[in-house]
Amino acid sequence: MNDITQKPWWSYLETSQQDLLLQSQMLLVNEKVQERHFTDYSFIVFPAAKAYEGFLKKLFFDLGFINEAVYQGDRFRIGKALNPSLEKEWRHESIYDKLADFCQGSKLPDQLWQAWKNSRNSVFHFWPNHHNLLSLEEAEARVAEIIAAISAAFAECKI
Repeated sequence: MNDITQKPWWSYLETSQQDLLLQSQMLLVNEKVQERHFTDYSFIVFPAAKAYEGFLKKLFFDLGFINEAVYQGDRFRIGKALNPSLEKEWRHESIYDKLADFCQGSKLPDQLWQAWKNSRNSVFHFWPNHHNLLSLEEAEARVAEIIAAISAAFAECKI
């Protein structure tokens, strides 16, 4: 596991976001050396997913896609705003579209959406026929996906 504190974007994160990412990494390291076997390792992804949400809100604010009131408020939903399949009547709220225009393509918004969908939505929810239980390896991959998405956004958006 490489040292994320050396990433170019590390200082862009708020201290709480840094702490959450480090917590996921520490949990991952601890679980790799333990002899325990849990049914679900989603708890490793949770802190990183929370940090990712904070990063995305900060990114969208700094790019001018959301205003101060939305950034500070508790009603903004990343999953709605970043969804590329947002219904027509809500398209005016689409961060996906704004980001695709800003980046002149959908590669980055798609990557951010996939990381959100895989490492936040599918980790946090439980459905009767699909429990979304993560192995240790899957949890590690989800944390890595979040880190890769943050790296891509930082590089592409030139924050």
